[in-house]
Amino acid sequence: MNIPLIKPFITQEIKDKVLEVLDSGYLTEGPVTKEFENRLKEFLGVNYCLAVTSATTGLEMALRALKVGVGDEVIVPDYTYPATASVAPIVGATAVIVDVSKKNMLIDYDALEAAITPKTKAIIPVSLFGAPLDYDRLNAIKDKYKLYIIEDAACSIGAEFKGEKVGKQADITVFSLHPRKFITTGEGGIVTTENEELAEWMNSYKHFGMDMTGASREGIHFSNIGTNYKLTNLQAAVGLGQLDHIEALLSKRIELANNYESMLRNVEGVTLTHFSEKETCASCSCSTKQCKHSYQTFSIFIKDRDRIMTSMREKGIEVQIGTYSLHMHTAFQNNSLVEIKGEMANSKWCYEHALALPLYNDLTEDLQKHIVIELINSLKSS
Repeated sequence: MNIPLIKPFITQEIKDKVLEVLDSGYLTEGPVTKEFENRLKEFLGVNYCLAVTSATTGLEMALRALKVGVGDEVIVPDYTYPATASVAPIVGATAVIVDVSKKNMLIDYDALEAAITPKTKAIIPVSLFGAPLDYDRLNAIKDKYKLYIIEDAACSIGAEFKGEKVGKQADITVFSLHPRKFITTGEGGIVTTENEELAEWMNSYKHFGMDMTGASREGIHFSNIGTNYKLTNLQAAVGLGQLDHIEALLSKRIELANNYESMLRNVEGVTLTHFSEKETCASCSCSTKQCKHSYQTFSIFIKDRDRIMTSMREKGIEVQIGTYSLHMHTAFQNNSLVEIKGEMANSKWCYEHALALPLYNDLTEDLQKHIVIELINSLKSS
């Protein structure tokens, strides 16, 4: 029996949508992409929504829109995918890396505030694995120091903070549409903002710097230096087909996560990293009825993670690390545009102990029971 870590939700309906685009001959960004943007804008409850080539290019575009560059500092968490920090040096700014909380793997707000200097212009906190950030604390920091917040919400479509969907709390929010996400276009990203001026600048930037407010094919005018970060109609067709089922897909993920929590709650050697309906929110101090985790990943903490991971894979169950501890990688060491603040003890601990379990729409409760049994057997053999 082989159980994958993820399995994209691809139906015949979605395949038909892609064939319609192929038959139309209009393969680049066009009306299908626009419909995808509008549908996501409606779902997220935001004013502006732009589809781009990836979350990474979306983060870069967000920094440029906020005029972050040479001489500026951008604070990011250590426990995240490299793209979160890499985008700062890409625009000429310094990435200031701080530790995370061991409790929830999100940025340590005390460490964040301690790292702020007169050069700090922006913060890129990560709503890791779909866990909403504490915007009560973040907005207090933002207002006190006059900073911008760009949320790396790569994993967090459908997550909520105090009843409001992630996507409108930050100055700019960036989502991923990578196949690890339950709404995917293969590669791609979504950028949201409530600010009209920022939205217009980013829309121009992703269209080669074209004036998008009054331009026509007969009178195109390029008002800025820009690039091509457009999401194609082909990719958007895949995403549109999934958006037709987004509420059901999200509900299923939460159901599967609750199953895992029930099965693993009293297992010796397993520490749960997410909150359940009966517990205090792990992201902030509110009731979990006010916050919603979107569970892009269901992860646990275990001892001897690498051995357990090998054992599970040998049994045909694809498990994975959580994510990376950036300070451990050459790209972020001895780099003049990277500053590592502290020992990163919590980030390193999370990296060494987090294990991601299979989670996808077709996963059944029986398969989950099998996964948990094999996990317990692997733990017992340690």
